[in-house]
Amino acid sequence: QVQLVESGGGSVQPGESLTLSCQASGSTFGYFMAWYRQAPGKTREQVAGITGTASPIYPESAKGRFTISRDWAKYTVSLVMNNLNPEDTAVYYCYARRNGAEYWGQGTQVTVSS
Repeated sequence: QVQLVESGGGSVQPGESLTLSCQASGSTFGYFMAWYRQAPGKTREQVAGITGTASPIYPESAKGRFTISRDWAKYTVSLVMNNLNPEDTAVYYCYARRNGAEYWGQGTQVTVSS
């Protein structure tokens, strides 16, 4: 079992950047890790994923703007978000999965507004 804690959320203006970090309670070896987001009134959607071999996965909406990475030694997964726009406003969640078991963080709020 792994516990996930997100940090780095906040309020930014359109066009600015933000980096989110997810701290796991232990090793994430063998875990698929991802960032999801959920905006008010919308379903939760994946914005970036990274496999156990550190291969990134992005939906079309995030390609070119979001970058996911993982630090094996620090048990962290980061999400760099560039050129943010108001449509990126949401609660962002860290996610981990291994052998069918899924884990979620509590979420961190990202607000993009002028």
